[in-house]
Amino acid sequence: MTLHVGPTGDIVACVRLRRAVFIEEQGVPEDVEQDGRDGAAHHVLAMLDGVPVGCGRILVEGATGKIGRVCVLREHRGHGIGLALVGACLDVLRDLPGVERAELGAQIYAIGLYEKQGFAAYGPEFSDAGGQPHRMMGRAL
Repeated sequence: MTLHVGPTGDIVACVRLRRAVFIEEQGVPEDVEQDGRDGAAHHVLAMLDGVPVGCGRILVEGATGKIGRVCVLREHRGHGIGLALVGACLDVLRDLPGVERAELGAQIYAIGLYEKQGFAAYGPEFSDAGGQPHRMMGRAL
């Protein structure tokens, strides 16, 4: 099996993956997940043997890159794909001039994944994306 993770222009594949994970699996309302910001974002896609299995989205606000919408199809979790997606997002951010920090809102169950990439949690737990508990995390690039 061959995994390729990197920047993509295939927003349609990313939206399909996010629909499967966030809307169908986790019950996030469609109007929350589909926020109209994809056109202004950078996207990364994980392809396993040529089939999309995960993605992430990056929005840049000043010197901060905000990583979000990171997801992996249920049947492909636990094999390092999420970690590879976060790594690819960080690579994209490092290549953008003036971006010095990465931040994200992590679902509580995924905090350990982001800690492996050097992120540290801060601030209180909050509810986001249809009620899922989250914490903010950040790191310098």
